[in-house]
Amino acid sequence: MRTQRKETVIQFGEGGFLRGFVDYFFQKLKEKDMFDGSVVVVQPIEKGMIEELKKQNCKYHLFLRGIDKGRVVDEHTHIDIISRCINPYTEHQAYEALAQNPDFRFIVSNTTEAGIEFVPDNRLDDKPAKSFPGKLTQLLYRRFLLGLKGFIILSCELIDHNGEELKQCCMQYADLWGLGEDFKNWMEKENDFCSTLVDRIVTGFPREEHKALCERIKEQDNMMDTAEIFHLWVIQGNHEDELPLVKAGYNVIWTDNVDPYKKRKVRILNGAHTSMVLGAHLYGLETVGECLKDEKVSALLKKCIFEEIIPTIGDSQDNRNFGQAVLERFANPFIRHLLLSIALNSVSKFRARVLPTILEYKEKYGTYPQGLTFSLAALIAFYHTDAANDGEEILAFMKEASVADVLKKEEYWGQDLSPMLDVVQKWYDCIETEGMENAYSAVLG
Repeated sequence: MRTQRKETVIQFGEGGFLRGFVDYFFQKLKEKDMFDGSVVVVQPIEKGMIEELKKQNCKYHLFLRGIDKGRVVDEHTHIDIISRCINPYTEHQAYEALAQNPDFRFIVSNTTEAGIEFVPDNRLDDKPAKSFPGKLTQLLYRRFLLGLKGFIILSCELIDHNGEELKQCCMQYADLWGLGEDFKNWMEKENDFCSTLVDRIVTGFPREEHKALCERIKEQDNMMDTAEIFHLWVIQGNHEDELPLVKAGYNVIWTDNVDPYKKRKVRILNGAHTSMVLGAHLYGLETVGECLKDEKVSALLKKCIFEEIIPTIGDSQDNRNFGQAVLERFANPFIRHLLLSIALNSVSKFRARVLPTILEYKEKYGTYPQGLTFSLAALIAFYHTDAANDGEEILAFMKEASVADVLKKEEYWGQDLSPMLDVVQKWYDCIETEGMENAYSAVLG
């Protein structure tokens, strides 16, 4: 029988990511006798998976698999850190009652990129407010009226400055609902809305392997979760005294500024993905794993990471270590990551993830980086095929546009890229006339 532990964490979100990331950390801290608490999960939207979790008494199995420093890791953890689950749409009284428990100290959330938004038609007396910030403001206001202390709020949504954005939305609701300056001051002084950067590929429910994994654990688990072994959690603030994640040995960084870590992740991890996949698809490959096994594609990937991206953002050992970890993550034999899945909306991804490095490299070294400009040529060639998946207007334009027309499209790139025409046209012509295999040889040679 489970020992009753005091409830200290309110978690907005029951999806695979939080269960494969945050709940894993709380579980491991508990096992190390470094965390005396449990998690209450709140379903942030009307339709979710709370009932399935309840059927399993809020327990499930997590498999972390991948390559760590050249070693294949296959780790299994039985997660029982969740004490109960609440659907605020059908159990609103139970949700409101969370505010009354003085033991609660942490709030964590991952309500998708669209979750942190201010919806003006939400009302204080809604049961519950529709938006996640609205629900949170309702909870915080009840907490304030009871005279209890606030929370350490760890926002894990994949948007810039997620904690600050969440706080701003809550402040807007305080104004909209006329909750008063005392409440706003309490929100400001008694709560820490921490912006965070989360990094772990959580592959979720292992549909194809489910039967075999159930046989392995000798029980049926319909809420099973899977993820890679790599993890990074950068948190703006410092609450190591209450949440000793660093002491426990996890790759967690408390900092006063998340931005440099976000830049590193976007430029190296996401930039490597985006710069690799379109050319690799034209070359005939289907998955990221295949790319790492292919001599030419993997060589160009390493060139882009270690000779172009890292020198541009800072050739430090930390960045090189991160680059090496990216290669291991891409080579993960347990993940079948389709290139065409990553290729979705590649124009906007290229602008955010790759183009800044190209332009900064040119400013720093006086020439354009060959590997990354080659990837822009591959993008243009890819959008001339039927495999591209993007907005209708973008697809229609890119399908027929010349290299020169694409580069001049300020709407897509934020500026006119015509100065890059010579080098991008060269690689585009090479791809079209010589074929992708010979084009890879040319850019590597």
